[in-house]
Amino acid sequence: MRIPDLLASSTEPCFSFEFFPPKTEEGVGELFASVEDLGRLEPSFVSVTYGAAGSTREGTVEVTTRIKRDYGIETMAHLSVVGETIEGLDAILDRLGAAGIENILALRGDPPRGVADFTPPAGGLRSSAELAAFLRGREASARFGIGASCHPEVHPEAASPEADIAFLREKVEAGAEFLISQLFFDNAVYFDWVERVREAGIDVPIIPGILPIISRSGLHRFCDVCGAEIPDLLDEQLAALDGDPDAEQAFGIAYASRQCEQLLAAGAPGIHFFVLNRATSVKAILGALKAGRPWERTGGEILAAARGTN
Repeated sequence: MRIPDLLASSTEPCFSFEFFPPKTEEGVGELFASVEDLGRLEPSFVSVTYGAAGSTREGTVEVTTRIKRDYGIETMAHLSVVGETIEGLDAILDRLGAAGIENILALRGDPPRGVADFTPPAGGLRSSAELAAFLRGREASARFGIGASCHPEVHPEAASPEADIAFLREKVEAGAEFLISQLFFDNAVYFDWVERVREAGIDVPIIPGILPIISRSGLHRFCDVCGAEIPDLLDEQLAALDGDPDAEQAFGIAYASRQCEQLLAAGAPGIHFFVLNRATSVKAILGALKAGRPWERTGGEILAAARGTN
């Protein structure tokens, strides 16, 4: 099912998980053990990432296909323009379509490690907006739901917050039908950003992205790569745990549970979990959310607009 249709028809929040293609046989086993474990929670969909410069392209196609085929879970493939010609993109989309994949997250993508700036490939596309337009314009594009990423804390390459939102609108006008946010740890930042996005005329559903913290060191490594801000108080609270791995993971579960509770009570259309191919924390968080059902509380007017009108 196309995710835009799923979001439009669902009467409850949509919960989704993001996986990445592993590089080792051991990692493959861990990934699919997590897929099977988390599949019992009946996610609305899952997504599979696409490495820098297409480094996991084959893995993305294979993992996406296998999850859809073997587990029957609606699956979205990430797709990047980095290092791809239009012909190459067409070939990937044909393979995904043949496997029954109906959803694509259109990304520009990161350049290879050690390369500072993105350079459009010869015979390829220059941006995620161009990729969204390309997906919409394909003859068989009606079968793909088109998503795009967004950055409540501003994309690190954006000239200003206003420029970042202007480009987000460009992506939506090009064909993106829903948005998934980069991770964040301060809901107030997200609330303020959604308000400004709606004022800019962007009306598609926005799903907040949440990273359950497993360890302080892992959090810093992840945020160093993606550019997300770690609030000072959060970092101080983690530091006070003195590196105790069990305490850090328990804190991460509690923090993400509270964060998601506030978002859902305020009207967010769902939560997209960056699970890092691990099931334990997300099982605890989602179990607590489904037990508490914060989306049934009053106060949804704060973020009701996050569901969008498109």
